[in-house]
Amino acid sequence: MYFKYGETEINYLKKKDKKLGEVIDKIGHLNREVNSDLFSAIVNTIIGQQISTKAQITIWKRMKDELGEINAETILNAGVEKIKQFGTSFRKAEYIIDFAKKVKSGEFRLEGINGMTDDEVIAELSSLKGIGVWTAEMIMLFCLQRSNVFSYGDLAILRGLRMVYHHKDIDRERFEKYRKRFSPYCSVASLYFWAVAGGAIEGMKDYKINKK
Repeated sequence: MYFKYGETEINYLKKKDKKLGEVIDKIGHLNREVNSDLFSAIVNTIIGQQISTKAQITIWKRMKDELGEINAETILNAGVEKIKQFGTSFRKAEYIIDFAKKVKSGEFRLEGINGMTDDEVIAELSSLKGIGVWTAEMIMLFCLQRSNVFSYGDLAILRGLRMVYHHKDIDRERFEKYRKRFSPYCSVASLYFWAVAGGAIEGMKDYKINKK
């Protein structure tokens, strides 16, 4: 399953921003995978913090191969030591177990998330151990498919903005101007800035000043 967007979002962004429109035309439609199951998406996101994508994929595959369905019951039956054996840290294993306990007890209600505003979702997810604002934002985009996610805490998005607009730095004030411009379809803009940061358009460079 991929993040859903189409002509409505694309036409809006191209009308709002000529440079982003040129990027969209050069790259074309982007297929970014999403995971619609909130529980497993949260577990996978915790696993992926501060490690390479390749390492995350490897650990996630081991976990799914061993446990099958990733839910509160299978996680709690596995326990911290088993979770660690898949290749994650002790702290992350504890976070995952704590999350599963809260879901199992009803302290954290997965089914209530969809009815919340974006700010409420961030607050709710950030209440979990191991989940900060950036992680919550990634869950909002790649699981809940919220349309207006634009993360100031994401280094690749900042890099993409510098590359497209030739900025030497992206401070919060400048970032918020772009957020306002791309709203309510910031999530689609995010996909393209990630692609740019990853080298999707040959010849584009990062204008960042290396501060000593």
